[in-house]
Amino acid sequence: MLADTAAISIEAGKGGNGLVSFHREKYVAAGGPDGGDGGNGGSVIFVTDDKVSTLADFRYKKVYKAQNGEDGRAAKCSGRNGQDLIVTVPVGTVIKDANSGKILCDLNKMGQKVVICKGGSGGWGNNHFATATRQTPKFAKSGTDGEKKEVVLELKLLADVGLVGFPNVGKSTLLSVVSDARPKIANYHFTTLEPNLGVVDLGEGNSFVMADIPGIIEGASEGIGLGHEFLKHVERTRLLIHVVDASGIEGRNPIEDFDLINKEIEMYNPVLAQKTQIVAANKKDIVFDSTVYESFCEEMRNRGYKVFEISAAQNSGVRELMLHVSGMLDTIPMPVLYEEGDEEEVIVFEEEEPFTVSIEDGVYVVEGPWIKRVLGSTNLADSESLQFFQMSLKKKGVIKELEKMGCCEGDTVRIYELEFDYIK
Repeated sequence: MLADTAAISIEAGKGGNGLVSFHREKYVAAGGPDGGDGGNGGSVIFVTDDKVSTLADFRYKKVYKAQNGEDGRAAKCSGRNGQDLIVTVPVGTVIKDANSGKILCDLNKMGQKVVICKGGSGGWGNNHFATATRQTPKFAKSGTDGEKKEVVLELKLLADVGLVGFPNVGKSTLLSVVSDARPKIANYHFTTLEPNLGVVDLGEGNSFVMADIPGIIEGASEGIGLGHEFLKHVERTRLLIHVVDASGIEGRNPIEDFDLINKEIEMYNPVLAQKTQIVAANKKDIVFDSTVYESFCEEMRNRGYKVFEISAAQNSGVRELMLHVSGMLDTIPMPVLYEEGDEEEVIVFEEEEPFTVSIEDGVYVVEGPWIKRVLGSTNLADSESLQFFQMSLKKKGVIKELEKMGCCEGDTVRIYELEFDYIK
């Protein structure tokens, strides 16, 4: 089957650590601090590429990690930045957060590029911390971690026209006679288990892409059979050709079939039910009951649908249908599946809270990404480094938050592996 979904883990590179180093030179008694900064970690960037048509490669590789930044070096030399990791995906790929299900981005244009995981920042070397009163700082900043995410990739086919209808009504046959697509065709239900794309070329640059959407059955909107897998491919089409076997050869009621398919589409996504539909009354060459065939065509016209009586197998009436479709497409704009300003659909990257304070068994616990980074860059054995750490806690509001939570002198405070008694 078409690989149209994939779950992967992505991780940006960690920033390099700043270096603690002091200038050493002959005849220079006391060289100053010269530790260089760490390099920035590489980001994970998704780019659309027309040479990629499926998500099949993501079945075999599940983890994607960008390069870490290098640590700083002496003589104030910065470490090298980590290389960005470029991940190529087909046009029409939607990237979702695996945990929340929110949409991170909708890659619907060729060459579109988006940073999904940003690389960590490089840490400062000790040369940044020299002051008039602190001339030999023995500490530097560690690099920050890169962002990590579990994401789901979902490919939604970019077809202009979708063929919908019950299985075995002639959709695959119609696609095969109007395009260069070669779908599997046979006289049994569920022949098509994946969408087939074909380019309909009407000459003089007049062409469009048409997709044979696999057959929909009753209950498809609830996921019965392969319903959800099939229905989502309709979402990006601008126009639907509803193919119906109106011949009566199988003893089915074509009007009921037509209504049932539309009901399933509306239940899955009401927006899809508003798409323009053209009715193709197929198999007119093997009409078993002319009353059934004519009643169906008349009913559809009474409902306001444009009806084309065709025989896909004999290529009869098909060109007229395609020319009408082409003219209709000139009047229908490209759909936007996810509006950029829709806050409920498009996720906005937000910084995590720098720290949190909680109480566990009478101990005040301080945690958070910012706290972890600062603690990692602190030399607890060095008084100047420890003093800098304490000042950072005060400036960031940690001390104020502890006192707000009721922390008093002598209470125990734990910051990851560091535990101490609180003193005002």
